[in-house]
Amino acid sequence: MQILCTNDDGYLANGLQVLRRAAGDLGRTAVVAPDREQSATSNSLTLHHPLRSRRAGDGAHVVDGTPTDCVILAVNALLDERPDFCFSGVNHGPNLGEDVLYSGTVAAAMEATVLGIPAVALSYTGRDYEAIDGWEGPLRSFLASVVGRESFPPHTLLNVNLPPVPAEEVKGVRVTTLGQRRYSDSLTRAEDPSGREYFWIGGGNPSWVGDENSDFRAIHEGFISVTPLKLDLTNYSLIEEIREWELDL
Repeated sequence: MQILCTNDDGYLANGLQVLRRAAGDLGRTAVVAPDREQSATSNSLTLHHPLRSRRAGDGAHVVDGTPTDCVILAVNALLDERPDFCFSGVNHGPNLGEDVLYSGTVAAAMEATVLGIPAVALSYTGRDYEAIDGWEGPLRSFLASVVGRESFPPHTLLNVNLPPVPAEEVKGVRVTTLGQRRYSDSLTRAEDPSGREYFWIGGGNPSWVGDENSDFRAIHEGFISVTPLKLDLTNYSLIEEIREWELDL
């Protein structure tokens, strides 16, 4: 079995090294990852300059592009064998709720899904990223249970979040829905030392809403959250209603 490991935090990120070791017993692992942090790049592609790849000392393919670029190059150019699975992560930070729309980690798994490769995106929701080391054993078991299934749902990826607790204290696994994130004061407006105005997106204190089945609630209660995400974003319940709008030019 050929397993592709990638991420959006860069090929040196601790989460990727843990993932690589956890997947090592499941088959032949290949790492194709960005040469630098590419967080919040979503599904972006590099279209306006050439992409380059080099081999790191540990054999990883290091790409000067986005996570989506990495998966495309891995499947179409860099690997001798088509991957049977793609594991993306372990991301340094959560990918809950609307985060999945911005996440490069989720985007890499999504691109693999587009290419017909079963994929799992994994994220650690704590802030001490060295603590991801303690999740190697549980991740090995979790990934083995995924790979061991006779089939994987088509056009679907799994978005997995690990709670910010020691692995031995995790309460179990919950299959969840996406919650909703709301940021307060997420835009900073200030002046640099030269008096020029600048803006900084991000920060603030997020608040979450969602029912008892939501991903953020599972994480808050110490469970691993597993959310199946599908590629088709169509809101089928509104098809007939919007047809009645009689939209025309």
